[in-house]
Amino acid sequence: MNVNFEYYKIFYYVARYHNFTKAAKVLGNSQPNVTRAMNCLEQQLGRILFVRTNRGVQLTRDGEQLYSYVEAAMSQLLTAEDELADGENLTHGSIAIGVSETALNIYLLDKLRAFHMAYPGINLKIYNHSTPQAVDEVKNGSIDFAVVTTPADVEAPLKKIMLQSYREILIGGTTFFSLKKQKLSIAEIRNYPMICLGRETMTFRFYDRIFREHGVELAPDTEAATTDQILPLVKCELGLAFIPELMAREAVKNKEVVKLSLEEKLPDRNVCLVYDCLHPLNEAAKQFKKIIVESR
Repeated sequence: MNVNFEYYKIFYYVARYHNFTKAAKVLGNSQPNVTRAMNCLEQQLGRILFVRTNRGVQLTRDGEQLYSYVEAAMSQLLTAEDELADGENLTHGSIAIGVSETALNIYLLDKLRAFHMAYPGINLKIYNHSTPQAVDEVKNGSIDFAVVTTPADVEAPLKKIMLQSYREILIGGTTFFSLKKQKLSIAEIRNYPMICLGRETMTFRFYDRIFREHGVELAPDTEAATTDQILPLVKCELGLAFIPELMAREAVKNKEVVKLSLEEKLPDRNVCLVYDCLHPLNEAAKQFKKIIVESR
């Protein structure tokens, strides 16, 4: 049987994403070409590999059997490409990165600057996402990888690598200066107006869990869309807020806001890298990912 190997490659991505259009996007091809190739593969093998639905495609039993072998082969090929590409000079290319505001401000900016100085010909595409949005974009193959903050829920074939831990502190505007010498409990914080990121964010879920563990509900008076908005809102005396210590350090030093003490110790959070181990990266993305991981 002489089957065009390219058909197996296309089959791998259609099976991986359960969608012809997404597979075509990853391959840089058109959806009609992908559909045509899969029709040819089914005809040459004499097997039905997919069941077409309104939401995409599902593998048949024969399709699942074939995918188990094709997936293993593709994994080996992608690993070989990585090894052959090591040390290659990079003069052009592009990288698409999904990043949360906090991860960008306290971690990624320095890495981007160093990479750009070393490889000025690489086009960097930075997308501002919440952690769940960025993880979904990695899953869909829309970006090369994501740099976000925990908690970050990922499932195979996505992988998560911890890059840097960080602490968050409780701050208030200057009208809360009288609280500086006190130690507030989580329960007592609810007596003051609160500022927090929106309920759809992992940061809200993180603090909501902590508050519930102490028998209170997190009900912010002001919900911010991004972490960058929180510090100005605190300065305007709209309430107390939790914020990464690195982002508040200058304002605390200049006495624009006041750092408040907690009775409870907040768990550390982490900046992490999320990527799809089965999704092929171009040479530029491979190199930047390697630099990020090795700089931990």
